[in-house]
Amino acid sequence: MRIALIAPPFIAVPPQRYGGTELFVAELASGLAQQGVAVTLYTNGESSLPLPMKWLYEKQEWPIEGDTEVNLKALNHVAWAVRDALGSAEIIHINNAPGLPLCRFADVPVVYTVHHTYEQPLADFYGQFPAVSFVTISDFQRKELKVPHARTIHHGIDMTKYRFQAKKQDYLCFLGRVAPPKGTHLAIDIAKKTGIPLKIAGEIQPLYREYWETQVKPHVDGRFIEYVGEVGLLEKNELLGNARAMLFPIQWDEPFGLVLVEAMACGTPVLAMPGGSVGEIVREGVSGYVRKSVQELADCIKDLRFEPRDVRQYANEFFSKDRMVNDYIELYTGILRDQYPAQTEPLVA
Repeated sequence: MRIALIAPPFIAVPPQRYGGTELFVAELASGLAQQGVAVTLYTNGESSLPLPMKWLYEKQEWPIEGDTEVNLKALNHVAWAVRDALGSAEIIHINNAPGLPLCRFADVPVVYTVHHTYEQPLADFYGQFPAVSFVTISDFQRKELKVPHARTIHHGIDMTKYRFQAKKQDYLCFLGRVAPPKGTHLAIDIAKKTGIPLKIAGEIQPLYREYWETQVKPHVDGRFIEYVGEVGLLEKNELLGNARAMLFPIQWDEPFGLVLVEAMACGTPVLAMPGGSVGEIVREGVSGYVRKSVQELADCIKDLRFEPRDVRQYANEFFSKDRMVNDYIELYTGILRDQYPAQTEPLVA
């Protein structure tokens, strides 16, 4: 089986810091290779996986600015990658929307993993490609998009990269973009209501600089509310593993939320607000709690009774890299067995 796996060109695979899609691509690519699948990864030149990789752009570029330049760069990258893969790959697997129109020129099946939240223009756009095998990363996302040939495959992570920590320290943590949709300010409110210190880790993107300056930074004193910056895998293990709980007070429909699984892999429960896929990932009373308000989450923290080993076991059972990779191999095998047709004509209303 020969798979061309095409990542966006902007962040290295695996990501050095921020990069949920790139972490997924890294786990899938390495897992497929370990299962004997011939994978060629199309990425940028700063990526670092021990498998065949090709790139058009030598350097990663993040954060990115300017929609026109970004869209053209993404289109140029995926067009080059699809053209290069034709004649060698049995399946082309893309991970961003600009690649879909190129499928019309492909004579092999195309898989597209959808990584974003629901947007009606994109849903309408997807309807033009009835022969593409769409993979949604949550059932919530699949039901919202209503695209043809769609199935859900939840993300998975390599559990061996995450250190189980049974003994917790007396702090809460927040890990993610410092942005209103992620609810960083609400995490601060929860910490203040419980009297338990909070460590905040994550990227401050230029778009949300004012939010940081006005709603987050004024509360950061380096003691009770601490901002530790962006974190790599080692620092992430330390932050998540030692925390009493990770706060995830989102204010949007999260497509998946890899950080939820990362916390649970360290044996740390998640206290989240509902939205998108959260209810599919956090199992009530087993790996965390999902509540609608700051006060309700604060009340949960006051009486946490989770066994870290059970939290880790839950993550390992449902969100492991091996489970995810096997699901994708099953999908690829089914497509090749059924000789799934290449892109033909768009759906007619």
